[in-house]
Amino acid sequence: MIKKQVLFEGAATALITPMRGDGSLDLPALERLIENQLDGGIAALIACGTTGEPATLTYPEWETVVGETVRLARGRVPVIAGTGGNNTADTILRAKRAKALGADAQLCVTPYYNKTSQEGLLLHYKAIVEQSALPIILYSVPSRTGMQIAVETLVRLAEMPQIIALKEAGGDIGRVADIRDACGDALPIYCGSDEMTVPMLSLGAKGVISVLSNLLPQPTAQMAELYLNGKVQDAADLQLRYIRLIRLLFKEVSPIPVKAAMSMLGLCEDALRLPLTPMTEGNRALLKNELIRLGVLA
Repeated sequence: MIKKQVLFEGAATALITPMRGDGSLDLPALERLIENQLDGGIAALIACGTTGEPATLTYPEWETVVGETVRLARGRVPVIAGTGGNNTADTILRAKRAKALGADAQLCVTPYYNKTSQEGLLLHYKAIVEQSALPIILYSVPSRTGMQIAVETLVRLAEMPQIIALKEAGGDIGRVADIRDACGDALPIYCGSDEMTVPMLSLGAKGVISVLSNLLPQPTAQMAELYLNGKVQDAADLQLRYIRLIRLLFKEVSPIPVKAAMSMLGLCEDALRLPLTPMTEGNRALLKNELIRLGVLA
């Protein structure tokens, strides 16, 4: 199999999509968020991934968020557009548009709701490869989609040069080892679960695509950087320092908790679109107390 060139190493942020209380996009908040990410040492930006609530964005809004992220990044880091969905033709349309907008790659989640077979999954990604030119990062997150990409399917997908990586968010470290064993450098892996950043780096992951880094870009970037520079214990210490916060950021459906936390810090409004709702008061209190304990919130 072909050894793939790595798009980025370290921590990338699965950006939230800032909104106002009336449900409209908050583009000034997006600009502040992106500058904060780059100042914190983040290595790449993901626009309209799952954390960005793409399922409730209109197509013009999706275009706006991707286009603005590319514009604001100004080539300082790669920008990866979330294009995936349960409609292959729509994913191809978005892949073509993302490339035209200047994105460096696309993040393609496995089809949800209608799901598919492993053969259907292979054909889904094969069609995207054949009909668009934008490099693909596969995204396996069975808790949201109801299916995962089998290791045997990943081996076949890794043979396609345009498929450059996998974001793995299955929560199974043994599966990560199986993927690394089967695919090696033909399929670079990124951690898709903040609580597993250091464990996955230990198995050869190239970095993390993080939710935590929306809130704390510098420590998240430092965690990955420390590990990649051989300072394993220091990286593990950071993983443990923030593990309670990470758990709370997934206490309710993401991005509900991270938006709540960011609103506490004045970074954006605590605004989501139905069917997502603001964090419950009990969990919000736990989150606030943890931010105070960490010294993030006064």
